[in-house]
Amino acid sequence: MFEEHPAPTPTIERRTPNAELPAFSGILVVDKPAGWTAHDVVARVRRLTGERRVGHAGTLDPAATGVLPVCVGEATKIVEYLSAHGKVYLAAVLLGTTTDTDDLDGWVIEEGNALDISLAIVRAALPRFIGEITQIPPAYSAIHIGGQRAYALARAGKAVTVPARHVRIHRLALVAWAAPLAWLVVDCGAGTYIRALARDLGQALGCGATLARLIRLRSGPFRLCEAWSLDELAALPDLRAAWPRIAVHPDAALADWPALLLDDPAARDWAQGKAIPDSRARDGTMIRAYDATGAWRGIGVGTEGTWRPKKVVRTAD
Repeated sequence: MFEEHPAPTPTIERRTPNAELPAFSGILVVDKPAGWTAHDVVARVRRLTGERRVGHAGTLDPAATGVLPVCVGEATKIVEYLSAHGKVYLAAVLLGTTTDTDDLDGWVIEEGNALDISLAIVRAALPRFIGEITQIPPAYSAIHIGGQRAYALARAGKAVTVPARHVRIHRLALVAWAAPLAWLVVDCGAGTYIRALARDLGQALGCGATLARLIRLRSGPFRLCEAWSLDELAALPDLRAAWPRIAVHPDAALADWPALLLDDPAARDWAQGKAIPDSRARDGTMIRAYDATGAWRGIGVGTEGTWRPKKVVRTAD
């Protein structure tokens, strides 16, 4: 589902997980529990590791559970790129109920008749939501409106007009049906609101709907089957010793990018933020950079016949 970047001529090699980085640098794939915000999870990981540089890639609503990649240490330099990856969700949509938040955390504002909605009718409505669609995010969302979060304005009782956006849904399938609850698997691009999808499906069916439950099954390359619960992480007797086993090397999130191997002089220039001349560098091509020992040195972009460092990573001394 992802477009591969064309590979440049410089040497290409694959990386092994979490080598040669400073302690507590890497990506933790966390199974976020219900009732926790993504910021709660980040705060917990900070306390567990003692590392201040911690960030999450892809917000999950408090009621949602599932995959939340948490970047620690030098891995925080790739948060913006990991957040741009697609996601896969398992969503339970409750037909016949409309809420102000588009999920069960909000107030019911309308109840419709879902008695006549059948499995076949739901399936027939899904194709219109596949592909590039226009979606209006929920009023209770983290979208910025005039410099403030939409949810803050909504909670203050102010009128919120959230601009529509284009999102992409690659796959939308009905996997279980227990009227009035429809369970959907949604494979979508970054920026898609599953609450808005549930709301819009209810409108298309004429009965209204809201999101009853949401589980993120995959975020980019990371899947729920490899995620750690916060309780499991807290129970580890020696987190530092376990780190190479539980954390993923940051470049795993960039595996579809070409890799550039730097010789020693180029690695020194790279560390100083200097561009690496290469007539084969193509404008806009993102690359992962490694030194001659195989240590990850960061990411760069092709610009006017050079590879320019965008994020320089320090290695363990």
